[in-house]
Amino acid sequence: MNDTILRVEQLSVSFATETDRLTAVEDVSFRLHRGETLGLVGESGCGKSVTALSIMRLLPQPAGRIEAGRILLQETDIVRLPAADLPGLRGRRIAMIFQEPMTALNPVHRIGRQVAEAVHLHRPELDERTVAREVVTMLEKVRIPEPAARVKAYPHQISGGMRQRVMIAMALAARPDILIADEPTTALDVTIQAQILSLMRDLQAETGTAILFITHDLGVIAELCHRVAVMYAGRIVESAAVEALFRSPRHPYTRGLMAAVPRLDRTPKSPLATIEGTVPALGTMPPGCRFANRCPQAMERCHRAPPPLTEVADGHAVACYLYS
Repeated sequence: MNDTILRVEQLSVSFATETDRLTAVEDVSFRLHRGETLGLVGESGCGKSVTALSIMRLLPQPAGRIEAGRILLQETDIVRLPAADLPGLRGRRIAMIFQEPMTALNPVHRIGRQVAEAVHLHRPELDERTVAREVVTMLEKVRIPEPAARVKAYPHQISGGMRQRVMIAMALAARPDILIADEPTTALDVTIQAQILSLMRDLQAETGTAILFITHDLGVIAELCHRVAVMYAGRIVESAAVEALFRSPRHPYTRGLMAAVPRLDRTPKSPLATIEGTVPALGTMPPGCRFANRCPQAMERCHRAPPPLTEVADGHAVACYLYS
């Protein structure tokens, strides 16, 4: 039985400028299976959030446009879905939580009303009393203390960690098949971050929801994810099971990221490893491998054409001419 719930196939996304269109995501493909967490990792500006917004069909309009590819939710191609059908997709089948909950929550409405709106929207058959009970249950499920009292609080009256828990409760209100988490722990301190990750892991075990977790933090990837896809300058350069990636990273960019992570077994006060050079700007992307100008192992052909994403071991694929 095929347990794949989401397939992104050769996705390319562009944005209009005053003079041209710039490609932000190019030829991105991956799969998400039921009950698993797939990590999408890479530095800021590599296309992670654009990929997530494309899946939700929430690209800023009219500038953003999906140029090519398919996004298959089981057999439904989201790219070609009529606009009138999108409200039934968002929240009910795919939900999203964002990096900064204070900007996602309405500051003038109480927490309970905002969670109740999410329940009403996707479960209209419930009466007011049932919805009220469901709101308290959802807040209790995401481990908010005294949920019956917290429903009367405004967003500014609770902590950042609690606001993020409210966002998770709203996202899970319709019991979606897929949850997209776009760096949901970045603005939180380490202790609260650990609590949110533990909460997401427990909720996934309880509900079976598949999670696409977007982050630049390899530590979070190691803690939460089953598989990982590494993005650089709009393309996926490596994908593998988490254990395989950390044990044997193949792409020079992935190895550079791993080397830059601080380690307790290093000599105190020794310099951190860095990746020399800078990411190419959207308007000046090279024709070949986009990491070639920073790669210590670059060959002549790396500058001519992009390497294909090739499987080098069971479930481990890398876009690098070192392995093709």
